[in-house]
Order: sequence, then C-alpha cells, then structure tokens
Amino acid sequence: MAEEKRSELRGKVLRLADLVAYQDGTVASRMIVNKPVGSITLFSFDEDEGLSEHTAPYDAVVTILDGECEVWVAGETHHMREGETIIFPANVPHALSAITRFKMSLTMIRE
Repeated sequence: MAEEKRSELRGKVLRLADLVAYQDGTVASRMIVNKPVGSITLFSFDEDEGLSEHTAPYDAVVTILDGECEVWVAGETHHMREGETIIFPANVPHALSAITRFKMSLTMIRE
C-alpha cells in the first residue's frame, strides 16, 4: 500500500513542502522514495519539537523546505532557514530542533 501511494508521485511536478502536513505537538513524516540504494523522507516539526542526538551509517542530506531550525553537527550549531541544505556526515553525531514550525527533506544514500 505505501509503495502504491509513493508510485502516484512519479512523473509529476511536486512541491515537497505540500506533501507533509504540520501536526500539533509532534513530528510527522512521509517517505516518498524508498529503494535499496537510498530514501527520501519529508518531515514536519511543530515548534519546539526535534530529533535528539544520534548518528547514521550513511551521509544524510537535509534541506529546509519551510520555517527555521537549529542543527547540531559534531558539536557545532547552525541556524537554518528555508532553502538551505546541510550534509550530515556518516557516523557523526547530529541533532535538530524547531525554532518555528519547519519542514525538511532528508535524503539518505546508502553505500
């Protein structure tokens, strides 16, 4: 069923920020591509929500689609806004937190 919904997006012009809705008091996500070589997942974060520090075994590319957040990578803090992108290196601790409601795209490429 999930793959059916994802396949409906293929071959269409999309506005990524419109594909995941804000939800009060939580983080919402929607995977739009899921393949053995990688995935693209969209997230929406309500104000003051976030993801605690963690690592991933692969590089992760994050693009802010709407709003503002703070991102921490290896102890360094970055204030990010719509249209900005950061690459989280594989196996390096990172976290993020909403300053305002924000949406992001996460692209994971597996080796």
